[in-house]
Amino acid sequence: MSDPIADFQPPPPPPEPTTPQRERPVKLRVPAIVLFVVGALLVVLALIKVLPISVGIGAAFCFFGVLLFALSFIPLPDVTAGAEPPMNTAQMLGSIFYEPGRVFRNLRFYPRWLMPFLIISVLTAVYTAAFVQRLTPERIVNHTMDKVVEAGFAPAEAIETQRQDEIQKAKSPINRVGSGLQQFVGVFTLICVVAALYLLAVTIFGGRMNFWQSLAVVFWASLPVILINKILSLVILFVKDPDGVHPILGQETLVQDNLGVLFSPGDNPILFVAGSAIGVLSLYSLWMRAKGLQNGGTKVTSTAAWGAAIGVWLLGVIIGAIFAALFPSFIA
Repeated sequence: MSDPIADFQPPPPPPEPTTPQRERPVKLRVPAIVLFVVGALLVVLALIKVLPISVGIGAAFCFFGVLLFALSFIPLPDVTAGAEPPMNTAQMLGSIFYEPGRVFRNLRFYPRWLMPFLIISVLTAVYTAAFVQRLTPERIVNHTMDKVVEAGFAPAEAIETQRQDEIQKAKSPINRVGSGLQQFVGVFTLICVVAALYLLAVTIFGGRMNFWQSLAVVFWASLPVILINKILSLVILFVKDPDGVHPILGQETLVQDNLGVLFSPGDNPILFVAGSAIGVLSLYSLWMRAKGLQNGGTKVTSTAAWGAAIGVWLLGVIIGAIFAALFPSFIA
């Protein structure tokens, strides 16, 4: 008779739980590769003088492609529980003005950002083109080069050749188009940096958020503010005497709705920057971003949202004040 204990076989260990692979936005890789190839081709054509464009235009396309390809490896948010039906683009464009909380809650499940990115980029490019046309390339370039000499970055004799080159580039229709396309890259890169800062700040304050949720929130929260800002700036640009428009400060906005009007940018650059950050549109932007972070994240309290929004806002003010203190002549 065999020993029952000797014949005993222990049950196999339970299978280890596996973490499901989260989906990644791999569809970004094809346009990323196309942008990089187009950018490399433009760099080559600029270097061999086939196209009268700046090398920087092709380099911007290459950078945009590399950035999109890198972002395609960041997982999308995993928020299947409690998912609501997606809003269409028309609903989101209308609701972001009078019902932003609904838009941000929908972005928690469907973090779409392409439409506000395109609108913001087009508005920025249109305003920049109108600004250059209204003030003339000569005045903008001459003012900038004079400030470079005044700051001691280059002697007056050495800057003259560059001055003429920059004026010719600013007048070239191809370079104007290229500069507009570069602004698309600049807008996307800046928003990515801001989204990463918000993601870090929300995490520090104890919230939970995905990068794509943060990116979508920043784009949609910025859309109504930039739309109002650029449209008003365009109106002011063609109503106001161009001789009264600052060739550098006016490139961003002509709306004077903040405390910066109380200070002279040349005499009090730090106070001017700090005051410019306190205004109707800037406070509206701060409120929109706090509301977006609270509703767009998975677990973000009101305290975490406002703490992150105010923290990044203060960081922007500090950076702006540092640059103003180091280079006050450019805003004088």
